[in-house]
Amino acid sequence: MTATLTTLAIEPLTRDAFAPFGDVIQADDTVRHFTINDGNTERYHDLAHIDPGQDGHAIVSIFRGLPRTLPFTVTLMERHPQASQAFIPLSGRPYLVVVADPTSTPKVADLRVFLCQGDQGVNYARGVWHHPLLALDAVSDFLIIDRAGPGDNCDVVQMEAPSVIPALD
Repeated sequence: MTATLTTLAIEPLTRDAFAPFGDVIQADDTVRHFTINDGNTERYHDLAHIDPGQDGHAIVSIFRGLPRTLPFTVTLMERHPQASQAFIPLSGRPYLVVVADPTSTPKVADLRVFLCQGDQGVNYARGVWHHPLLALDAVSDFLIIDRAGPGDNCDVVQMEAPSVIPALD
């Protein structure tokens, strides 16, 4: 028996839409900001709740993602049960994030896909299911802030049925 392939809708990334899954990291007028360094710098302050979890500490890494081709079939999801994980694009290119609620094993009907612009980062809250990095168009670098510490901090599940992210219009 062949599973029906579900096409996922792609949503623009906004703070309100992404709030159940974590934080949008973006410098704009909707966040607290103020001038520092004798008027030379605008500080966009406290943009994400970085949660290294108990006995963990925050680390900074760079992930270099190969571009994914759309349409793309989603067959697995992962989560980090002990800490948050932030992705900040360094290459200025759009990318996709696929997320699902952390309260249960994700099903196709639970998946949400967001199109992130090259100036928008995301911080997945602790335990939020997400697909591994989905760079688009070209090899892209991302600054990652996540956890180092004792214990296993990556759960991976295969989806009960595949779903597809369509090509962008």
